[in-house]
Parts: sequence; structure tokens; C-alpha cells
Amino acid sequence: MKTIYKFATLTLMMLAVSVCGFSAVKPENLVRGVVGPVTANTSWAGYSNLALIPGAALIPVTSTQTVFYLGFTAGTEADINNMVLYTTARGSLKITAVTPVKLGGVSNPSIDLVNPTVCPVIEISAFNPCIVRLDPTTIVLSALNDYYLVVYFTASDTNNNSLGLTDPSFGQSSLRGGYVSGTDDSRLSVGASIPLTLSNQPDGLMYVMTD
Repeated sequence: MKTIYKFATLTLMMLAVSVCGFSAVKPENLVRGVVGPVTANTSWAGYSNLALIPGAALIPVTSTQTVFYLGFTAGTEADINNMVLYTTARGSLKITAVTPVKLGGVSNPSIDLVNPTVCPVIEISAFNPCIVRLDPTTIVLSALNDYYLVVYFTASDTNNNSLGLTDPSFGQSSLRGGYVSGTDDSRLSVGASIPLTLSNQPDGLMYVMTD
């Protein structure tokens, strides 16, 4: 009888661990990301690419972190000079917090787009975009705020001249985007203002998720 009890207890413990482990790694969308096919927007050397995550669009799910996914459609390497997330009050352009965004532990990564461990389908295109998961940030998004992800691509860079980012074909995402040429808008400070109002679909940012 004791053997039966021990076996039943062990089975229940294993089941509990398995269920908890599965729940812990299941990613969920924090906003409605890009839906449907994409086209390619190319040549990003010296551009600041901005994407708005509106607080009003947040899905009410529990999260302890935020993970951004970038989509690439052309090129062999993306040379990023800096990545940052700005927080503003909802509906405001004034920055209240600045959070570094990283890949591989750095905010200025070079992403090898011809490496099959990075982009499983080679070569990448609008039909086969390479979606890159950035490092998780510890910030928890709030419906009281808006958030702006800014990626500045290194200027005078041959790789970035031929770099392509995803450009949504359909306007069904909650995300918004825009870009500025010739200025690095990834190094603004608290109290500064977002340089433009974003009303188009985002280039590059595909998803914002819990993992």
C-alpha cells in the first residue's frame, strides 16, 4: 500500500512541475502585433526607427517582463548603434523614463542575418522575414503610459544601406511607427519630447510579448 501511495505522490508532483514549467514559458501578446503579410522597407543607415506601444492597446495579461521582436526582410547584417525604450504618460510625448533595450547583453548589437541560428530560413525576404527576439526587459507595461521603442541604425554603414525591415501590408496592428533620417533619437533624456507623432504602421517591430 505504501508503494502505491509513493507512486501516486511522485506522479502528482511530476505533473505539477510539468504544468508549472509549461505555464512559465508560454509567451503571450501584450498588444496586437503585426497581422498578415509584410513588404520590405530598405536602406536604414543613419535612421532612427520609432515604434509606439500605446497604453490604450495593452492586453490585460500578467507579465513580469517585456520582450520585443524585430523583423528583417533583406541584408546580411544589421548594425545597430543603440536601442532604448521611452516611457511617457498616456497621450503625452514628454519622456518620463528611459530603459535600455539589449540583444546579447548590449544595446549596440550587430545581427548576423545569414547565420542559420539567427535566421533559420536563408535567404530572408518579405516572404521569409527573419524575426529576432531581443533580450527581455524587466519593465512591466502599464495602461497608464505609452511606450516608444527606438532603434538607431549606424550611419555611413554599408550593411545598413542594404538592410530591410518588415513593413506591414495591412493596418490591423495596435502598434504605430515612424522614422527620422540623420538624427540619433535613441539618446534623449527624461524631460525631452518624442520628436514626432507616430500614426503609420511600424517598420521592424513585429510583436511585443511576455516572453
